Amino acid sequence: MLSRDAILDSLRTGPGSGSPVPEVLIIGAGINGVGVFRDLAVQGVPSLLVDMGDICSATSSASSRLIHGGLRYLEIGEFSLVRESVEERNRLLLDAPHLVRPLRVRVPIADRFSGALASVGRFLGWVRTPGPKGAFVVALGLRVYDLFNRRDQTMPNHRMVPAREFRAQMPALASSTRYVAEYHDARLTAPERLGLELVAQAEQMCPAARAASYVAVVGRDGGRILLADTITGERFTVTPKLVVNCAGAYVDAVDGSFGINQRLIGGTKGSHLVVRNRALVESLADTMIYFETPDHRICLAYPLDDTHALVGTTDLRTDDPDDTVCSDAEIDYLFEVMAMAMPAITLDRGQIVYTYAGIRPLPASDQVAGAISRDHSIRTFPPQGDRPFPVLSLVGGKWTTFRACAEEIADDVLARIGLARRRSTAGIAIGGSTGWPADRAGYIADLSQRFGLTPARARTLFDRYGTLASKRLEDFAAQHEIPLTTLPDYSYQEIAAIAREERVVRLEDVVLRRTHIALLGQATAEALAELGTVVGEALGWSAERIAQEVVATAQVIATRHHLPGRTQ
Repeated sequence: MLSRDAILDSLRTGPGSGSPVPEVLIIGAGINGVGVFRDLAVQGVPSLLVDMGDICSATSSASSRLIHGGLRYLEIGEFSLVRESVEERNRLLLDAPHLVRPLRVRVPIADRFSGALASVGRFLGWVRTPGPKGAFVVALGLRVYDLFNRRDQTMPNHRMVPAREFRAQMPALASSTRYVAEYHDARLTAPERLGLELVAQAEQMCPAARAASYVAVVGRDGGRILLADTITGERFTVTPKLVVNCAGAYVDAVDGSFGINQRLIGGTKGSHLVVRNRALVESLADTMIYFETPDHRICLAYPLDDTHALVGTTDLRTDDPDDTVCSDAEIDYLFEVMAMAMPAITLDRGQIVYTYAGIRPLPASDQVAGAISRDHSIRTFPPQGDRPFPVLSLVGGKWTTFRACAEEIADDVLARIGLARRRSTAGIAIGGSTGWPADRAGYIADLSQRFGLTPARARTLFDRYGTLASKRLEDFAAQHEIPLTTLPDYSYQEIAAIAREERVVRLEDVVLRRTHIALLGQATAEALAELGTVVGEALGWSAERIAQEVVATAQVIATRHHLPGRTQ
């Protein structure tokens, strides 16, 4: 990837300097903005992508980390969304197998026919309010799911698990569980890394494409848009012919800066917990449980590794795009519903190592949160007054369908600038899935032998970077890896390479998004100090800047990602 300094240089020099300024400005480097950026680059169309934070640092980093068909959306009649989601899930399992991996899902159910008549009304679109779902209704929905799964099928069809089997494998399930439905979806192991790899791929395919993180839209003068570096305050001016607003929860605010005053977004807040609880991990038996709560919401839990599990999610209406801290009430709620689903497992606040929350940029609606459509739409605002460019604003959008959503937006952009689509992005391997080995065990063994690694270390690097692990290790060839003192699962060379090569601007980029260090509760004061030194040396930071970054990262973790009122 180009360095951020090189990208900012192209903004400083502007037109007439030999540095092309893209005619398309994309605002928001969440997964949908990144998807549009990549799709246009594949067509040979350079664009400028900006975000006031890091790549995939807001809602896109706060999901349930799933690539899923959206079984629950069948309940409110969104068949086209579920079909698209299942098909896109299958594509991502093929296009990004290094980060998108199969996940077995089990749905515990208390009775057979609960909510059957009402659910028919929901399937037909007559009723939009969520309600109870018994085994009959769930099995019916999964039959539809199986039908949609036939295209590029990567997953087995669903089944009803015999009582003897699920009670033997998952004895911690509530005794009221009489039925268990099983199907498969996928887990996204590192959402922010997938977003970063899409950006790198776009810039490689279209060298004039630019993605500038920590750059915000701060004003407009006619057709000139004023941008600011949120780190230094330096300002830049661009004059795009078209703007794509993919700012998620901030879509309305961005539109407002262009003189568009329509309410499009009615967000809902989703919070998650990461708990260190080996008993829960073992009870989940390498499976995600996906269960209905008494208030007819859907919650889930699945293992992240041998000792940590992810628990989520809430679904609360909010009009504040900055309402991104998991509250005490939400923690209580998630503990309560988990106690109902798995009463033999004890969860307490001392087990929480990380919390996070994000705002789903759903369409403005007066419906209850669970009934609001999860599908996306594009609102077009033609040039008006002193604004000479059209604005395409994305409402909604989800991780699973980002490629299809991006293709739809890119087709609109291509039509407006008079170009034809060269190719679809479906089937293009992403990042570390390029050259994916048929024999993964053999590939890992070869990494181990070629670079003098233990088999365990070779597997760790392959799990993190896929086939890009080989290139990274080649760069380390002059010296063997030196494990970090505080985090021996990472090496000095690995963290330094991330800092230099992955457009890192802040220490928190490394701790929260380029690695799982914060997610798994490993960001101790000692670890942050060591990481700050490594990252700072790689980026040429002063001792003062390193100290500031360490303090700032600790504060972010303590206030936004840890327990309310508790600091490290």
